Amino acid sequence: MARLCHTEDLSELQVEILKTVRQFVEAKIMPVATELEHKDEYPTEIVEGMKDLGIFGLMIPEEYGGLGESLLTYALAVEEIARGWMSVSGIINTHFIVAYMLLQHGTEEQKQKYLPRMATGEVRGGFSMSEPGCGSDVAAIKTKATREGDGYVINGQKMWLTNGGSCNLVAVLVKTDEGAASVYKNMTVFLVEKESGFGETAQGVTVPGKIEKMGYKGVDTTELVFEGHRIGADQILGGEPGKGFYQMMDGVEVGRVNVAARGCGVANRAFELGVQYAQQRETFGKKIAEHQAVLFRLAEMATKVEAAHQMMVRAARKKDSGERNDLEAGMAKYLASEYCSQVVEDSFRIHGGYGFSKEYEIERLYREAPMLLIGEGTADIQRMIIGRRLLEDYKLK
Repeated sequence: MARLCHTEDLSELQVEILKTVRQFVEAKIMPVATELEHKDEYPTEIVEGMKDLGIFGLMIPEEYGGLGESLLTYALAVEEIARGWMSVSGIINTHFIVAYMLLQHGTEEQKQKYLPRMATGEVRGGFSMSEPGCGSDVAAIKTKATREGDGYVINGQKMWLTNGGSCNLVAVLVKTDEGAASVYKNMTVFLVEKESGFGETAQGVTVPGKIEKMGYKGVDTTELVFEGHRIGADQILGGEPGKGFYQMMDGVEVGRVNVAARGCGVANRAFELGVQYAQQRETFGKKIAEHQAVLFRLAEMATKVEAAHQMMVRAARKKDSGERNDLEAGMAKYLASEYCSQVVEDSFRIHGGYGFSKEYEIERLYREAPMLLIGEGTADIQRMIIGRRLLEDYKLK
């Protein structure tokens, strides 16, 4: 059994769930991941398999048809899935964030309406916060919902929507005029229902098509355009406008644990590929693993994989305890994504010229790792969050 990424003090049920997920990854994802990724083909059969396993409802409480597991269990499952193919873990991430936001902030009617169908994967969630030219500057969004009669009319353009074509429920952050002094208190999350697919997917809602990317393929990343979309006030998350920014930030906080877990999974796979290749390839009459330079590189890679995993586990456990974990989630996301990029590059170097060939899996990982540096807030944003929290905690008295 591999010694890296081992998590202590798991229950028997958690161990069994993770064993099942790993078996699924090795049997159903790894054999087809590179082929589907090169074709930029949506992994329909894999998604159907995850539905059958109950992964879409992993953290949804049993009363709503889910498994009621912890963030830790979910994060460890994501780590395993990302080890097989990072894009698949992205399909789950946005779905999970929407389910989490509904669970934490939705009305009971909203929970009853969506969570049971989200647990089965019948309803798949999308998460929409960013806009063209905004990046991580959430205050700069321009999409607006204007009150009209008993409801609202939404106009604007959202960007970087993972699952944009395949999802049928989107949590959308927009501006509303609540008369508050702070821009953050003039934001509201709407639960927008639409059809799966591209083009006009609901009245006044258009998904233009997939954005072409260098990596993170298979999963559909899109724009979302609103042109006079009419929506009822009952579709406001929690039923009360003006709370959207804080609801989104709560979702992003757990999303950062997910990104950290994905970084751990990709890094672990890159290490596995590197250490295997180093024991097969021969130069100067011996395995390249016996060359001191390669041996040192492998040692650094393994240490980074293990360190990132332990930080991710700590962030998940802190959130599960009910404590604020923005510092830990930021640190875990920052470290795991940075280390993932470094470990993947080191594995790429070990492969030499063969790493540049599409026949080798490391080529795919080399294109996927950069997304983790910018997803759920760039590495620089994470450092700002971490630094501000540290100044709060260590403020001079």
